Parts: sequence; structure tokens; C-alpha cells
Amino acid sequence: MKDTPAGWGEATRAPTSGPVVIFGGRSEIGLELAVRLASGNTVVLAARRADDLGEQVAALKAAGATAVVVREFDADDTAAHPALVAAIEAEVGPIGTAVLAFGVLGDQRRAEADPAHAVSVVHTDYVAQVSLLTVLASTMRARGSGRLVVFSSIAGARVRRANYVYGSAKAGLDGFASGLADALHGTGVHVLIVRPGFVIGHMTEGMEPAPLASTPGQVAEATARALARGKGAVWVPAAIRPLIFATRLVPQAIWRRLPR
Repeated sequence: MKDTPAGWGEATRAPTSGPVVIFGGRSEIGLELAVRLASGNTVVLAARRADDLGEQVAALKAAGATAVVVREFDADDTAAHPALVAAIEAEVGPIGTAVLAFGVLGDQRRAEADPAHAVSVVHTDYVAQVSLLTVLASTMRARGSGRLVVFSSIAGARVRRANYVYGSAKAGLDGFASGLADALHGTGVHVLIVRPGFVIGHMTEGMEPAPLASTPGQVAEATARALARGKGAVWVPAAIRPLIFATRLVPQAIWRRLPR
């Protein structure tokens, strides 16, 4: 295996068939996963300011990608999703693995007083995801193959007062992805739902890491392993899975006072 630039993961290589597309080509987790899927494949990075992805392109080429294509992508422009997916497939062929790696944390305090900001967070983290997943699922189902990777969060398992805007969007996304996976069962299209806990990265910069925190590389590694094994869901780290169920037993009077 080829060496990758410093800071990029070099671990599990999940076998893929067909081009890999990272929607949210600047995402730390998305890029770490792309490195693990790159060898012998065409990788498409779809992101804003696509002409400024030189470092990311170099990392993927070093990881063994046969070609790296960049595409301008605004997740919030849902009307453009069908045309974007069609254009990508016209250029590189049928998408083998689509990774939805975009999202925002938002400002909870601002969202509580500014409805436009609250709607913006939910639009990016839920509405835009639903739109793109629907386009991709329809496209893949028509030919009977493809893989969809959806990033949920422990924040959506039981929504907390401290981040209920973001958490509610993730709860909705998790429910949608679970239902979509059931709808696609037997069609040849596979959905992987990734449920990480606190991830130490640019999005959470300045925040005190929660217990059982992970890094983008660790989330990507777990995702690559789950893809290779054909799993439908993965918790990162695995220890948070029982924690998710335990949270549902906490009385509401106590739950609402938790700081995070």
C-alpha cells in the first residue's frame, strides 16, 4: 500500500466496486474514509470551493486512487441534487459508494432565539440529507447496486436540552436512513448508518471532549470495517451502543439538567 501524507489514515481498505463519491469533500471523516476506499478506484470529492481541494486530491492519489475528480456542491441547494448526481455518473460512471459527509453543528443558543438559524441547521443536517439520499437511492435502485453511507450521531439517540436543534435533525436522519434501508432491502442497494459519539475535530473545536470520544480517523476506520463486512449499522466506539440504550432509562427530570 502506498504512503499517504502526514495526518491521513492508513488502515483498513474496504473493497469497493465503482467510483466513490464523498458529498462533503472537506469533511475530516469523509476524507479519512475516502483514503481507505481509494485504492484502485475513482474518487469524486463534491464540496464548496471545489477548485481549492489540492491537498485532499494529493492525499487520495497517494492512497492509490486511479483518478480524483472534484465537483462543486452546495448541500443546501436541494433543487440541484438530481442534476449533480446525473452529471457525476455521466463523467465517472455509476456510483459504487456514496458517502454523505456534510453537516453543521450550529449554535444552539442562537438557534433558540433565531428561527432562521434553527431552520438552517435542520435544513443542512436533515432536509438536504433526505433530498440527496432519495436521489441516490432512486438512481442505485434502478440498476440494482450501490452503497450509501449515512452519518447519524449519538446526539439523535435521545435528544438533549443542550443541543436539541442539532440532535433533533440527527434523530430524524437516523429514522429516515433506517426506513430507507428497509425499503431498499433486497434491491442490491446497501445502507450503512454510522452512529459516532463525540468526535474530536474541526466541528467540535474548543469543546471539552465527552467520554468515549473518538477521532475522525477512528470513525473512518470503523466505517471502513463495517462496509467490508456488509453491516447495516455501526456505533463508534462500540462501547457507546449500550450507552445509547441506557440513556432511555434516565428520568426526564434528570435528563434535562445534563450539561451535554
